Amino acid sequence: MPVTEDIAPRSGYRAAIIGTGFMGRVHAGAVRVAGGSVVGLVGSTVDKAAEAVDALGADGVFADAAEAIASPDVDVVHVCTPNHLHSELALAALEAGKHVVCEKPLATDARSAQTLTDAAKRGGRVATVPFVYRFHPMVREARELVRRGSIGTVTLAHGGYLQDWLLRPEDDNWRVDPDIGGRTRAFADIGSHWCDLLEFVTGQRITRLSAQLSTVNPRRGAASATEDIATLQFNTDAGAVGTSVISQVSAGRKNRLHLEVSGSDATLHFDQEQPELLWLGGRQRSSVLVRDPETLTPPAARLAVVPSGHPQGYQDCFNAFVADTRAAIDGETPDGLPTFADGLRAARLAEAVLESARDNAWVEVE
Repeated sequence: MPVTEDIAPRSGYRAAIIGTGFMGRVHAGAVRVAGGSVVGLVGSTVDKAAEAVDALGADGVFADAAEAIASPDVDVVHVCTPNHLHSELALAALEAGKHVVCEKPLATDARSAQTLTDAAKRGGRVATVPFVYRFHPMVREARELVRRGSIGTVTLAHGGYLQDWLLRPEDDNWRVDPDIGGRTRAFADIGSHWCDLLEFVTGQRITRLSAQLSTVNPRRGAASATEDIATLQFNTDAGAVGTSVISQVSAGRKNRLHLEVSGSDATLHFDQEQPELLWLGGRQRSSVLVRDPETLTPPAARLAVVPSGHPQGYQDCFNAFVADTRAAIDGETPDGLPTFADGLRAARLAEAVLESARDNAWVEVE
């Protein structure tokens, strides 16, 4: 008989997923990879949830969100609904003693995000937000190179997040409705990812910003009061400056999240559409680093789950995020796990963007 090592007991990861759309499917797959189970689904109707059971690998359905949150068979509630329901459902789950994974934006206003962050801390619950682009190995490599001083003093950061799925006037989605998606759309939806990536990689915080918002298609079946484009200039707490362009109407761009960070000695560039690579530029020479677990720094190699040359992607990031959420529930402290505090940070940045664009002025970020 083979000798086996003693393994510390793990907590349960029995998940209820509220929302059965695309994000619900992504969450369900990650739960299963992390060794958890999807014990039940909540959809917009019971029939809708029942239709998704097989696709999401769930054991069954709940009559509604209240039943899922109250169930003793649920350890973790995943909130994957339209934005205006996030804070209400997440708070109910926390008050019921559940751990929570809530899609971003955590809330459509900073005050609600603060309430959720305080509730998670007060209840001692693990509460996370899927800023999953942090989990690309080459993002961790970039972060580690900055941490180690390999690019010198950071002086400049720029980039953006570009999509085209709302390019045409007839393109429509619940996110364009401010009563459902929130007062800011492009920035809250994807600009928040860019800002999180910037602050995560550099270790610096945006302290002041100047933003512009533009609505290219003001009518999409109903009047749209949310922006298609956001641009911003910013300063950080360590003296760096930068710019970002956020767009959901850039033809041909599907999901181009890219970040370039320049230091006194070198520059790094990451492009989410080419996630296996990290460009490292210097005065004398430039090179392209590849995702190879044999050569990456330990924080990046931890996330490289397949050999070099076998591409990793978005679902792998989500899998790693949920695995680290489970590890946190088990009492570990995974490096770089995005929590409700990071969701609160994104809400504060969103409100600063709205204020700056409204007043045509530079705004301090809390």
